[in-house]
Amino acid sequence: MTPEYLLTSMIVILLPGTGVLYTLAFGLSRGWSASVLAAIGCTLGIVPHIAASIAGLAALLHTSALAFQVVKYLGVAYLFYMAWGVMRNGGALQVSERHSALSPAKIIANGFMLNILNPKLSLFFLAFLPQFVPANTPNPTSYMLGLAGVFMALTFIVFVGYGAFASATRRYVISKPGVLAWLRRGFAGAFAALGLRLALSDR
Repeated sequence: MTPEYLLTSMIVILLPGTGVLYTLAFGLSRGWSASVLAAIGCTLGIVPHIAASIAGLAALLHTSALAFQVVKYLGVAYLFYMAWGVMRNGGALQVSERHSALSPAKIIANGFMLNILNPKLSLFFLAFLPQFVPANTPNPTSYMLGLAGVFMALTFIVFVGYGAFASATRRYVISKPGVLAWLRRGFAGAFAALGLRLALSDR
C-alpha cells in the first residue's frame, strides 16, 4: 500500500457528500452516539459497491444505460426523501432537545441506503482500486480487498470526526432558534441539491 493511495483516499473521503451530510446532521440532531451510528451505516454502504467492482459487476452499470439509470434514479428519490425528512416537523433529523424516537438500526439502515443507491461509487471503485494494485501481485483480488478495507476504515474515522465536531456544537445550535432554522434549511437544500446533481449527471 502506497502513500499515494492513502492520500488519494483521504481527499475523496474528506470531500463533502451525502455521507458527510448525514453524519453531520445526526451529530447535530441527536449527539455523538447517533453520529457514530450514522458513520457505521455510511461505511457499510460502501461494501456492496466494493464487492460489485471487484466482481466486475460495476462494468454492467458502465455499459448498460438502463441499469445505470435505474440505480441512479432510485438514489435521486432517496436523496429527495432525506431532504423532505429534514424539513418536516418531527423529522428524523430534527435538531432539538426533544425529538421523535429512532432506533439505532434505522439510523444505520438509512446511512447504508444513502451510499448503496449511488451508482457512481461502483464506477469510482472500478476505476480507483485497480490503479493501486502492483502488476506483479500474485493475488490481485485479495490485494484489492485489503485496499478497500483501508478505505472503509478511513471513511469511518473521518466521518466519526465530522460527527464529533457536529455534536460538540449541538448545545449552541439548539439554543439559537434562528441558527437552527437555517441549518435545517441548509441540510434539506444540500440533500436536494445532491439529488438534483445526481439526476442531471451522465456517468
